[in-house]
Amino acid sequence: MGLNDSSPGAMRNGRGLSDQWADSVVVRPRTTERHITVHKRLVLGFALSILTLIIVTAVAVVLSIRFEECGGRDRDGGAGESERNGDKADEETVQPWRNSRLPGSVRPRHYDLRLAVYMDNFTFSGEVSIELECINATRFIVLHADRLEVRWPVREICAEPGGGVMRIHRHFPFPANQMYVVVLHRELKPMRLYRLNVSFDAAIEDELLGFFRSSYTLQRERRYLAVTQFSPIHARKAFPCFDEPVYKATFSLTLRHDPQYTSLSNMPVESGSLSDEDGWVTNHFARTPRMSTYYLAWAVCNFTYRETQTDSGVTIRLYARPDAISSGAGDYALHITKRLLGFYQDYFKVQYSLPKLDLLAVPKHPYAAMENWGLSVFVEQKILLDADVSSSSYQMELTMVVVHEICHQWFGDLVTPVWWEDVWLKEGFAHFFEYVGTDFLFPKWNMEKQRFLTDVLHEVMLLDGLSSSHPISQEVEQATDIDRVFDWIAYKKGAALIRMLANVMGQPLFQKGLNDYLLSHMYSNAARDDLWSKLSQAMRSEGRDIDIGEMMDRWTLQMGYPVVTISKNQLEQLPTHYITVSQEHFLYGQEVKINNSLQWQVPLTVAVGNTSTVCSESLIWISNRTETHRVGQMDENTWLLGNINQTGYFRVNYDLQNWKLLIQQLHTNPQIISVGNRAGLIDDAFNLARAGYLPQGIPLQLIGYLPEETSFLPWHAASRALYQLDKLLDRTDEYSLFSDYVLKQVASRYHQMGWPTNGPGTEGNVLQASYQTEELQRELIMLACSFGNKQCHRQAVAYISDWISSNKNRIPPNIRDIVYCTGVSLMDEDVWEFIWMKFHSSNAVSEKKILLEALTCSDNTFLLNRLLNLSLTSDLVPEQDVIDVIIHVGRNPQGRNLAWKYFREKWDVLNARYGEALFMNSKLVSGVTEFLNTERELNELKEFIQSSGVGAGPALPRALEIVEGNVRWHRLHRRQFYQWLRKPPSSALG
Repeated sequence: MGLNDSSPGAMRNGRGLSDQWADSVVVRPRTTERHITVHKRLVLGFALSILTLIIVTAVAVVLSIRFEECGGRDRDGGAGESERNGDKADEETVQPWRNSRLPGSVRPRHYDLRLAVYMDNFTFSGEVSIELECINATRFIVLHADRLEVRWPVREICAEPGGGVMRIHRHFPFPANQMYVVVLHRELKPMRLYRLNVSFDAAIEDELLGFFRSSYTLQRERRYLAVTQFSPIHARKAFPCFDEPVYKATFSLTLRHDPQYTSLSNMPVESGSLSDEDGWVTNHFARTPRMSTYYLAWAVCNFTYRETQTDSGVTIRLYARPDAISSGAGDYALHITKRLLGFYQDYFKVQYSLPKLDLLAVPKHPYAAMENWGLSVFVEQKILLDADVSSSSYQMELTMVVVHEICHQWFGDLVTPVWWEDVWLKEGFAHFFEYVGTDFLFPKWNMEKQRFLTDVLHEVMLLDGLSSSHPISQEVEQATDIDRVFDWIAYKKGAALIRMLANVMGQPLFQKGLNDYLLSHMYSNAARDDLWSKLSQAMRSEGRDIDIGEMMDRWTLQMGYPVVTISKNQLEQLPTHYITVSQEHFLYGQEVKINNSLQWQVPLTVAVGNTSTVCSESLIWISNRTETHRVGQMDENTWLLGNINQTGYFRVNYDLQNWKLLIQQLHTNPQIISVGNRAGLIDDAFNLARAGYLPQGIPLQLIGYLPEETSFLPWHAASRALYQLDKLLDRTDEYSLFSDYVLKQVASRYHQMGWPTNGPGTEGNVLQASYQTEELQRELIMLACSFGNKQCHRQAVAYISDWISSNKNRIPPNIRDIVYCTGVSLMDEDVWEFIWMKFHSSNAVSEKKILLEALTCSDNTFLLNRLLNLSLTSDLVPEQDVIDVIIHVGRNPQGRNLAWKYFREKWDVLNARYGEALFMNSKLVSGVTEFLNTERELNELKEFIQSSGVGAGPALPRALEIVEGNVRWHRLHRRQFYQWLRKPPSSALG
């Protein structure tokens, strides 16, 4: 609580003004009586002068304080007239609030935060008492505050313990840096503790950042909730604080609210009470461990919950809408969370730090989820599972989101990056462990060795092969730069580099290094060098002297990645067991190379093989541009294979003869090459050809073996590459050459696999099905229907017709999205209206998602336009789904121009709504523009960027490069591509 506000100027440094004045009076010698009469008038005059001086001083102090209050609230982004005049020399020369980072002279140790939440008018008021430690002597306390109405009932800060008070000279906001400045009359002393008390008021916003509100409908009644989203820099919207990750402190939170609501926070409720006056609830939450501000969280809602408990006594609860809880939609996530806490504790050898973990499912959220310590928040679609209607793909995605957030309780919450430049230290690890943790839950899914390749490695290399990419560790100075580091480079490249490092070190040493890292920095912060140091120590403990920092700095401080070219040595004087290896920066636009000097320390694994056997792999370190290495005896029929199982973050190219041998191997006996490398060869070949490193026919000839492919992963890699080509070709005159070729590869395996049955008790039960088989079947059906297989179309139409006529959905959950989309595209407007009706009547979040996406598949441009307009201007489409609607309309060849036009016309509205959540904005920009591939569309994009480019961060420059690459491919490679398709199947390689 704040100190009582006594009259202005009544106390200074804990002593009354009268005492100070008494100290300054000079004690005079006693005078004789005769002098008294002579000096009476002088004494009286002197006394009146003193009294006048006291009155004038008091009035001046009062006026100066009022002037400070007015001047301190100057709205020009500065500090008011008194600051501009500068009454102190040090203020004129030292103004730490003008720097983008906090000065570091004081650090918070503890926050006592008390909030009253008014859900009737969506406002809240608060008081925060911050215990501060002075690091360097200073007169300034600079902290963050944004959109808060700060009130100052007191004019002092306390020196603790029992050190009296220090007068606040003045205070003012500095909106340019979202800071609030307190200027003291005298300096704080190093190593001393102080307490700052601040009161404030604010609105519960509706923009999904800070302390925001959301709503849902239950039995036709609109219900509201309020929840926080503080990452990365939005705690300052909810209370004055030191809102940088390095300023860790403990927090004691008290929430007061209407009793119809429940309140949650990071820690359990320590005590609660009901007010006799208004009946409101006051909940005091237990004190948190040391943590960063952006992990503090609270919620006020009328949700219900289900709970479980770990063997070690941690209580886990899942809170959601009452109808979702009663239907059991949260039970799956609750079950796997319990198992995951045990898995991570065993893997990291570090216990979970809190007594409880709540999972909160909210209707709207700017991200899939947020890992607040002890109170992780998820958007409903990423945590609620209806087993009767959810596909295995949906269940897999939900599983991985939960695995990701639980990993953050260690990487992020317990050990936090020092600054945002190393955000990949938490996001890369959490993304990597999505696959490791899911393998623990479902070993047969084989996620880390297989699905990781197509969903992480191949996807991020598309982005990182652009000249507009950036290093994974990038400088962050301004607050506006922070959101930009939360991109797929941080998440997916971070995960790929960690996986590469784990494979180089080996599992035991990797775990040992992580354990040392977590134990050394728990409840604190760490930078990348701290991680490298611990991993290097782990290596040295086993006699392996590898400087991890020296190796990994090349990968984290440089953008992009290399293409490693392997060929048999052509020099006659060397034996045939030598190979030549070269590296260069891989870029899709080779003619726009920005830096030819980039080199990496590449851990290259190489194997040699022939039609029947493969030798064991060997590890070669490549540090120079070109090197020669010995591998094993080779002849003219021996092929080379690099980057075994694609554990390295680079592409591999070969001489044309070696490509020919590998293609022959795949066509004659593909199982000799591992499933991971079969997928890798497909992805590398298509991307090397797209970038001009290979002739266009090589990847097409390579996938000619697919009719014999029985594993999901190579098919998945191929389908991703083929869909990329489809975007380039679907409006060309000779498109049927391409689509016929794809259908030819798909036909035999599609007919062999057939369609899934939907017998009793099988709906959505991926745990009992063979995941790999089910996913392969789904992939083949999707390819067949997408590229025009007539039997696939007939089957989809039959399913939809049966659903409409019987009003009973017998479509297997795992292929519903394919069937819905195919049916909507082929059938009439009545089907579209039927799907629209089902979208509104369904309560299952996974079902609603695919129904909405199906509506974007129509060939009717009127319906697509209608959907676009309804998504943005009505409440019929959830706000978090608007971006997906626009993107999916753009994926539809009939809707591409509509989505592109709509995006440009509504940019101001979209940017105002989603701009601050830059991750969503980037998703929108890339999703709408990646399909553009004509000169006209390229010019339209350039014009749009020139007129409206502000606000999308790096997304628009990246989009421009992608579209330029699309246009360039058409100019340079399309003719050669179609020439190969016209050749008879027996044509030679080329």
